[in-house]
Amino acid sequence: MSIAKKPLTRIQADFILLFTALVWGSGFIAQRVAAPFTSIFFYNGGRFLLGALLILPLIRFRLNIPRREMRGVFAAGALLFAAGSLQQAGMRTTSAGNAGFITGLYVVMVPIFLFLIWNERQTWTIWVAAVVAVIGMLLLSTGGAIRFVSGDFLEFLGAILWAFHVIVVSNSVKKLNPLHFAVAQFLICAAFNLLVGFIFEPASIRVMPNYWWPIVYNGVASVAIGFTLQGVGQKHAPPTDAALILSMESVFAALLGYLFLSERFTLTQTIGSALVMAAILLSQIPVNHFRKPIPKLENDKPGI
Repeated sequence: MSIAKKPLTRIQADFILLFTALVWGSGFIAQRVAAPFTSIFFYNGGRFLLGALLILPLIRFRLNIPRREMRGVFAAGALLFAAGSLQQAGMRTTSAGNAGFITGLYVVMVPIFLFLIWNERQTWTIWVAAVVAVIGMLLLSTGGAIRFVSGDFLEFLGAILWAFHVIVVSNSVKKLNPLHFAVAQFLICAAFNLLVGFIFEPASIRVMPNYWWPIVYNGVASVAIGFTLQGVGQKHAPPTDAALILSMESVFAALLGYLFLSERFTLTQTIGSALVMAAILLSQIPVNHFRKPIPKLENDKPGI
């Protein structure tokens, strides 16, 4: 099944990524409810397995991944497992604000890794936008006051892996149907989670039925819809665009937490949200827009 008969424009792809950030932001509500009481591995394994099963009918239960592309798909699934596990493990000892801010550092890591490892040069607007986005997420997630604890190191390691996941998805999905890529990625991630869960936390599976609704919501929204649309968007958008736009997840999470969980939303957080949005807008402006054209004189003629 083809997800689109003609290529999307960059702006269309960016709007898909923005909607993805909204979906992921809404998933934080269910994740916050379940995180303190459920197994990291069974929770993630359940939601990614559900996401894969929901998309399988759309590809007629036939997974078509060429052997030469399996390395990238496997890397994406493994990174998804590792980054998600580190994020959840870190949240057991750090605050949600710290976790949100430190995880969001992947926004500035993406252009750095692209430059250092893949030798892809970035425009100055991307660098400025990445720094502004990080400052905005600091204000949004922590209110400007951050106190580091042991779990923050796990969140930082997770941020590194999230950056590599964005890059791997961007490179792999351009050669594949996004739906087939999504299903394969989810199945690999789910397999890792369930295997580790049964080895290290077998008894914790007993409490999982009590939290079925966060698993179902995250499986449908965050995984089946969110990660699939991430693949669709990144098929047609640069990875730096994706990293910056997906950082809006923290803005949507804070807004929805304020609306549905009665969490506070201060003036500092409002400024942080505005900075994140400003960074995304800056990343969309062509560099040539800032260069003044040289006026052409009326009597200018080509030299003879």
